[in-house]
Amino acid sequence: MKKVHYSEIEKQIPDEKGIKDVTIRWLITKDDGAENFAMRLFEVQPSGFTPLHQHDWEHEVFILDGIGELRNKEKATSFRPGDVVFVPSNEWHQFVNTGSEVVKFLCLIAYKN
Repeated sequence: MKKVHYSEIEKQIPDEKGIKDVTIRWLITKDDGAENFAMRLFEVQPSGFTPLHQHDWEHEVFILDGIGELRNKEKATSFRPGDVVFVPSNEWHQFVNTGSEVVKFLCLIAYKN
């Protein structure tokens, strides 16, 4: 079993093109014995964004703090605290902070077998 306060886990800056003012904390990983899923905490500063991208795995997301938009290549949909987002595999997606406070969201991904 693992129990730790999220603030004790080091923030990392993702090394990806098309990203601005985003950090990630890998809260639960294979290193903790989690064989099926990883839990990550993203923090997006005001006017920051994740890259517009797609990949072979789905995301399950829970918005904790802040407001913003979830974008794909055709539209933008607003989000707020308490919203739940499902991003299917291979769907274009981007999280954009449109507010004045930090956006925080949990993102769970499955490991590929």
